[in-house]
Amino acid sequence: MARDIVMIHGMWGGGWYWEKYKNFFEEKGYRCHTPYLRYHDVDPKADPDPRLGTTSLLDYAQDLEEYIKEKELNEDPILMGHSMGGLLAQMLGARGVASALVLLTPASPARIFALKFSVIKTFRPVLFKWGFWKKPHALPFEKSAYGMMHLMSEEEQREHYGQCVHESGKAATEIAFWQQGARVDESKVVCPVLVISGKEDRITPAPVGKKVAKKYGAFPDNYKCFDGHAHMVVCEPGWEDVAGFTWEWLKGIGPV
Repeated sequence: MARDIVMIHGMWGGGWYWEKYKNFFEEKGYRCHTPYLRYHDVDPKADPDPRLGTTSLLDYAQDLEEYIKEKELNEDPILMGHSMGGLLAQMLGARGVASALVLLTPASPARIFALKFSVIKTFRPVLFKWGFWKKPHALPFEKSAYGMMHLMSEEEQREHYGQCVHESGKAATEIAFWQQGARVDESKVVCPVLVISGKEDRITPAPVGKKVAKKYGAFPDNYKCFDGHAHMVVCEPGWEDVAGFTWEWLKGIGPV
């Protein structure tokens, strides 16, 4: 029976940006699922649901746990999370609902210092706006391009950005200020974990990914940093290299 991969998107994103990975892994024999986080499956041009602003990481994680259980999968799925989705995958791993975790340029859990100049520069329009911790927010195009899409062509950047939606101010606050919602008990994550960083990532810098990998105890075997890659390893040029490495790692921990 084919193994299941649940692909968890990050901030401002949606299941749509997993298209390349979904096609790649389904061709390898996996069954892939690309759920949308709460209030994210919407028209990008529409006003955000005001409830999004106070949606917690814990809300996202609970929705995903219910999604997994409702799917009635053959076994616990592989959780593949990108950016904030990588943090949500860690949270779910600690709840015992994953057979393996693949964390692609993941946001860090509480107690891992992640603030770099490039991170502050990217998030400045959000963090310096009063009440951001309880309101939906979106990054301006130029900040999104700088922080996450700088290895993509401008045409690709415009196309990607045009599909992005608003994000939760509460979730961003939980990550930035190490609040309870962003905590992960690593002792409860007993499945294999792979962490992938991009050397040119400006929003979850490679040293942060290395600290995340060390948190789960199998470093350096559970960590890979790719030269010539930034944050959007799921769709930026050369994404096939990262997907191929991930596939080889997954083959090493069990059959499709």
